[in-house]
Amino acid sequence: MLLDTASLYFRAYFGVPDSVRAPDGTPVNAVRGLLDFIARLVQDHRPDDLVACIDADWRPAWRVALIPTYKAHRVAEEAPEAGGVDQEEVPDTLSPQIPVIDEVLDAIGIARVGAADYEADDVIGTLTGRAAGPVDIVTGDRDLFQLVDDERGVRVLYPVKGVGTLRLVDESYVREKYGVGGSGYADLALLRGDPSDGLPGVPGIGEKTAAKLLAAHGDLAGIMAAVDDPAAQLTPAQRKRLAEARAYVEVAPKVVRVAADVALPAFDAALPRSPRDPGAVAALAERWGLGGSLRRLLSTLPG
Repeated sequence: MLLDTASLYFRAYFGVPDSVRAPDGTPVNAVRGLLDFIARLVQDHRPDDLVACIDADWRPAWRVALIPTYKAHRVAEEAPEAGGVDQEEVPDTLSPQIPVIDEVLDAIGIARVGAADYEADDVIGTLTGRAAGPVDIVTGDRDLFQLVDDERGVRVLYPVKGVGTLRLVDESYVREKYGVGGSGYADLALLRGDPSDGLPGVPGIGEKTAAKLLAAHGDLAGIMAAVDDPAAQLTPAQRKRLAEARAYVEVAPKVVRVAADVALPAFDAALPRSPRDPGAVAALAERWGLGGSLRRLLSTLPG
């Protein structure tokens, strides 16, 4: 089981009232919400391995170099004063909770894995490719639908209401919803565009048109080959729009498709049988008032 950690704690933050606070009054709604969510996942799905995948770089420079608008709208206004490094705009009461989440997961012994210059999606893509058995990816980000693969047992568990209700996303769901298989989702997304990631897409090519083009021509390469083939079945408007967007289409796949070959640090993916550091767990529980949320997670550990 691979967790898109930031996606999940953002959902927890907005799904749990900020009246949930530590003894000193600090909001801990994202911390407790995430712990409750992980407890439910472990209880319901009993994974052998559990990895909290993290964004070591939420907006990699190499992706921005290819598409400058990539996540540009998420950059905090004060970023130019932050040593030249783009800072993601995060709610004021969420930022202080992120280090607490890291400390709690480390104390329990749940692996946190990231890689310099890469996003959590890339870590997930790499670990999915390496997996010898079935994989459940838990995320609120549709970008990871591109990894769904029934033959390999790769599916997405997608929160649809807070963090308590999950939709199981397999190839049949992706095909029914978007008209493409899991492997075609990345091509659909780059053609359609995605305002939430700052991807412009091809002007005039919406989701339904993109799906029809992929069905007719197989994949992105087939579509662009059709642009250069006067006999290919494209409307004049489609041919013109795709030709004009050629520069974008050439670089977008590297931005949109998750990396599959990221060098990762050594880590133990096994779900711990008991807390790695019980003393630290107890101290964190008292300091932050994690109470029932932490107890519920600990009670699901196999030991």
